[in-house]
Amino acid sequence: MKGFVPLFVGIFGTFAFSWVGLTVIPNWQIGHLNPQMEEDGTDAYPMPQSGMVERGARVYAANGCIYCHSQQVRADYAANDIDRKWGDRRSAPRDYIFERPLFLGKMRMGQDLANVGARAPAEQESPPPVGAATPAASPAQQGGAPALSSAPPGATSVPANPGSPPPSAPPPKATASPPTTASSPGAAGSPAASPGSPTQKPPASPAPNAPPASASPAAAAANATPAASASPAGGPPWPVQTSGQPPMYSAAWHHVHLFSPRSINVDSDMPSYRFLYRARRISDARSADALQLTGSDTPSEGWEVLPTFDAKCLVAYLMSLNQSHPLKEVRSAAPTGAAPAVPAPAASPAPAK
Repeated sequence: MKGFVPLFVGIFGTFAFSWVGLTVIPNWQIGHLNPQMEEDGTDAYPMPQSGMVERGARVYAANGCIYCHSQQVRADYAANDIDRKWGDRRSAPRDYIFERPLFLGKMRMGQDLANVGARAPAEQESPPPVGAATPAASPAQQGGAPALSSAPPGATSVPANPGSPPPSAPPPKATASPPTTASSPGAAGSPAASPGSPTQKPPASPAPNAPPASASPAAAAANATPAASASPAGGPPWPVQTSGQPPMYSAAWHHVHLFSPRSINVDSDMPSYRFLYRARRISDARSADALQLTGSDTPSEGWEVLPTFDAKCLVAYLMSLNQSHPLKEVRSAAPTGAAPAVPAPAASPAPAK
């Protein structure tokens, strides 16, 4: 009996200490967090979600998405999530104050989804249809400003034909030089500019994908190869838009990805969720919600594939996952490719009179 009291006190103390350290103290530290906002009450983050998003979270859990995806960007000292461009900062407790339950996840057979909603392209930034004419550059872009791509945010700009050389700079104005020394391409058909002329050498062919010598530095940067080009805002180089598919990470793209993942990535091991969609015969006109399917997934003539309400809720939930808002308690990573600040030159002292 003498050893029963110390044994009971030891067991009770172990459980009590664990309960205080794992439950009471964390709840005291982060259990009463409020949305972050400015002093005037604006720019509140996070915000409560709609009922459609909450239903989408239940669909997300019911279909086992948490078994393959996580929603937690770990710090750079713990993992390389930020280097993978899954977020600009680590996740913080304030990001989850309106989420019940939390889908942090522990497996990553797929990519992290904490910021998948931040990758959605704006409506005006959707890529133009195939074969559409490219709009002319604005005067601000011609003056040396970097040209903004019409692809989704962070997508690398790729020319329409990777094997073709970049567009050349406009030819210089004609001068009063003799015809025998003309070297413009338009004069190649004249007798004086023929390759057999003794006074004119044939022009050397430019190297593939090399900017012309007379191009400005801004034009040379615009004609860079896809591997060397970066996103306009220094964001992550997201995959290039697949031909014939909706803009990447848009709501229409998510529906196609859920219906047929291998139409987006042939190596994907994600299961297909076709039971969340239904086929319908087209009566009058094609529905605006119809999926833009290609290849073997294209429905038969006169039919279309429409998302159910659960599919719309699931996509709405995915589009709401966005932890890109800066937080005061978390340091954001510096944007990739940011130029270091150049100190201003010191003012020279005024000459003595």
